[in-house]
Amino acid sequence: MENKKKQENSVELIRHSLAHVMALAVTRLYGDVKFGVGPSIDNGFYYDLDIKRKISFEDLSDIEKEMRKIIKEDIVFKNKTVSLLEASKIFKNQPYKLELLKDIKKYGTTDLSEKTENKKVDVVDIYETDSFVDLCRGPHVKSTKEIPDAFKLLRVSGAYWRGDEKNPMLQRIYGTAWLDQKALADHLQMLIDMKERDHRKIGEDLGLFIFSDLVGKGLPLFTEKGAAIRRELERFIVDEEIKRGYQHVYTPDLAKVDLYKKSGHYPYYKDTMYPVMKVDEEELILRPMTCPHHFQLYLSRPRSYKELPIRFAELAKQYRYEKSGELSGLVRLRSFCLADAHIICQKDQAVSEINNVLDLIEYASGVLGLKKGQDYSYRLSLGDKSNSKKYYKDDKAWDFAEELLRSVLIKRKAPFYEAKDEAAFYGPKIDIQMKNFANIENTAFTVQYDFVMPKRFALMYIDNDGSEKEAVVIHRSSIGAIERVMAFLIEHHAGAFPLWLAPVQVAILPLSEKHIDYSQIIYQKLRDLDFRVELTNANETLGKRIRESESQKIPCILILGDKEAQAQTVSLRRRGLGDLGAVKIDKFIELISKERSEKLLNSLPLE
Repeated sequence: MENKKKQENSVELIRHSLAHVMALAVTRLYGDVKFGVGPSIDNGFYYDLDIKRKISFEDLSDIEKEMRKIIKEDIVFKNKTVSLLEASKIFKNQPYKLELLKDIKKYGTTDLSEKTENKKVDVVDIYETDSFVDLCRGPHVKSTKEIPDAFKLLRVSGAYWRGDEKNPMLQRIYGTAWLDQKALADHLQMLIDMKERDHRKIGEDLGLFIFSDLVGKGLPLFTEKGAAIRRELERFIVDEEIKRGYQHVYTPDLAKVDLYKKSGHYPYYKDTMYPVMKVDEEELILRPMTCPHHFQLYLSRPRSYKELPIRFAELAKQYRYEKSGELSGLVRLRSFCLADAHIICQKDQAVSEINNVLDLIEYASGVLGLKKGQDYSYRLSLGDKSNSKKYYKDDKAWDFAEELLRSVLIKRKAPFYEAKDEAAFYGPKIDIQMKNFANIENTAFTVQYDFVMPKRFALMYIDNDGSEKEAVVIHRSSIGAIERVMAFLIEHHAGAFPLWLAPVQVAILPLSEKHIDYSQIIYQKLRDLDFRVELTNANETLGKRIRESESQKIPCILILGDKEAQAQTVSLRRRGLGDLGAVKIDKFIELISKERSEKLLNSLPLE
């Protein structure tokens, strides 16, 4: 363990140092450059540059060559501690560094999320690498000769200064760096595999969804095939939730902005909400969340303790303004459909309800082929009592809620870790963190304990003694945003969906024109049983049609000729199993009907 930690520290030093080496190389090659920031990151490093010349992908090899020359020069990384005034003189021609110095002077940090005004700072650290000087806390390797030749520049992209669209767009050069050539080669191969398995590429290859500049960024359009996958996921989760006591409802996609002012979402999240629309005498806004709508359903009449818990669920369309640079395929969008629910219950019912939610999440994940501890784990997302701007101020309630969620996870022996400052403003939450095939993590589903909304909306019930008491709210998503879970599943299965989810379940390939009639009979029989079937054009060669069906990852391919028509059979090819020979049509239908109804992940064997 200690050895692994040393390696991690060592590669971190190398990556951080390479960011400086790259900056020096760019300076030598292209002259006048205004530098933003150049940190080390997971697997590598980057530097943000303001440079008149447009850096292309082809330029990266030249920059790499210059970096290798610099490394051979054995240049020492010189650290100095200087006054803020002296630093301002050193960086007089570097406007972005001067802005960082102003923040250091004012807040004691350049991280605006952690700023504390009037924190006294008199000096800063700088590092000199030949002619390149950077505002940097370090540490670095002692000399460039300590940097192994196991790095590669990967790409150039645009990046707004400090992530703000109102600021200038800089050019960001990304690189990756490792301790040795094998680790570098393994990582580069993984990047190739990632590209092939990226849900955006597979989605395009299988014709599942598109994006249109005319429609807008972050707004996907699903084809018939993509819509089939969505429909299966939606039907599955709605049916399962109804079985488990949820009341499925429909509420509007927009509301008066007053609703979100009352809930507190508007002041906290208005920067990620869409602009207010003035309609007649009302100010309306596209909803970024569903909870206030569901509270109105609860408040439509007085409630008794006998009714609790009440579980309102909805496949709810939601809209959030995400910066264009943060949009990512189906994973991060501006419009998405959340499998959302709000459980309104008594305080002593909360633990049981949270466990029921986690049971549902684990069951649904299993059906989708995702394994706990391998594909996903739990994150206990905590608040920060010192940050009253971000979180509702009630230390006692925070302590109670955080310990309640922690104890649930401990008793379940669930794999989890804790993360401070990741909670919602109204309470802590359990986030289900999903890892894709490349080990990249995103929040997929969430369970939140809420002690704020019941106060703001007066969510009361009449208890068995006739007194009025305040309820508790549990926010949860069972399979998260439908679009995001689709992205996970596309990558997890590499587009080869289990039969129940496959956009086309059966492809029928008549050998020739004279076999069309029998093919039509089989086609209609399967369609009448609600299977998704495709009948191919007999004018194309059989080999080509087989290859096309296999490239579309269709689970079942039926080849029909004279022998099959006479014997009332089909010649069956199964994805991953190859040619299985002749099968009676009724036996085939029995087989795939069982796979579909039981939502099996793998093909059933022929008996």
